Amino acid sequence: MDGVFSGGGVKALAFVGALKELEDQGYSFSRVAGTSAGAILASLTAAGYSATEIKQRLEKLSFDNLVDVPLSDRVFPFLKWLLLYYRLGLYKGNQLEIVLEQWLDEKGVRTFADLPPGSLKVICSDLTLGRIVVLPDDLKKVYGIDPATFSVAKAVRMSSSLPYFFIPVKIHGKRGKSVIVDGGVLSNFPIWIWEKRDGCRKRPIIGMKLSDEPDKLPEQKIRNAIQMFHALFKTMQQAHDSRYISKTLSKDIIFIPVSEVETTDFNISEKEKEALMNLGHHHAKEFLKRWSK
Repeated sequence: MDGVFSGGGVKALAFVGALKELEDQGYSFSRVAGTSAGAILASLTAAGYSATEIKQRLEKLSFDNLVDVPLSDRVFPFLKWLLLYYRLGLYKGNQLEIVLEQWLDEKGVRTFADLPPGSLKVICSDLTLGRIVVLPDDLKKVYGIDPATFSVAKAVRMSSSLPYFFIPVKIHGKRGKSVIVDGGVLSNFPIWIWEKRDGCRKRPIIGMKLSDEPDKLPEQKIRNAIQMFHALFKTMQQAHDSRYISKTLSKDIIFIPVSEVETTDFNISEKEKEALMNLGHHHAKEFLKRWSK
C-alpha cells in the first residue's frame, strides 16, 4: 500500500493516531510521500518507525525547542521583525533537522541511499525556479546533487520551511542558488505522486489530509489584511490539490478536520497532543469501515 500525508504543522499529530489504527488493522506502507509536517511522518514511517514509537517520541519532545529562536532575538526580541527582511523567516528551524537526524540515525537512515529505492518522496517548493520539487527524484536533474549523499533530515527540513515562520533553506544547483520553502505552497497534499499519467496505480493508496472533504470546506472570513493574508495562503495551498481530488480519489483519503489547534501552535499542551492523536484514530477507524482497496 502507498501512503500520502498532507502538511499541517502541529496539527499533523492527528496522523499518529490514524497510523496506529491502520497498523492495528494490519495495514502497512511500501511507499510514502509527504509535504511539510506530513514529510516528517512519512520519513519516520519509511525509516521503520511504528506509530507507537512515533507517539512515544513526540510525547517526550518539547515542541518549543523546534522553533529554534536565534540568540540575537532572545537578547533583543524586537530584532526578529527588523531582520525578517533579510533572513526571510523568523526562526532558524535547525533544531527540527537535528532532532529528525538523530531519530532517523537510530534506524540507520542518514541519506536517501539508506532507504529502499522509491520508498520516500518529499515535496518542496523552489521559489527561485518557480516549481514543485520532489526529493530525491529532482536532486540530480535539477541541482546536480547525488541523492545517495543527500540527508533525508535536510530534505524534510526543506519541505517544512513554512514561509515567514522558518528561515528558508538555500541550495546550490545548476543555475545558482535556490530558495526552498514549504512544499505546501505548491502542493500541500501530493496524492498525485503515486498515480501514473494514465491514472493507474501500482498498489492501493491511502491519503491523510488535515481538512474537511473538498465539497465541505468552510468559507473563510476576511475582515482585515491579516485575515486576507491567511486566506490567500490557504487558498494557494488548497487550489492545486483540491482541483486534483475527484470524488473517486476522495474515497481513498482520511479527512481529519482540525479546528481547535493552529498550524504553528508550538506551545501545544500534552492534553491537546493526546486529543489530536485520538481525533486521527477516530477518523481512521471510521474510514476503514467503508474503505475498499
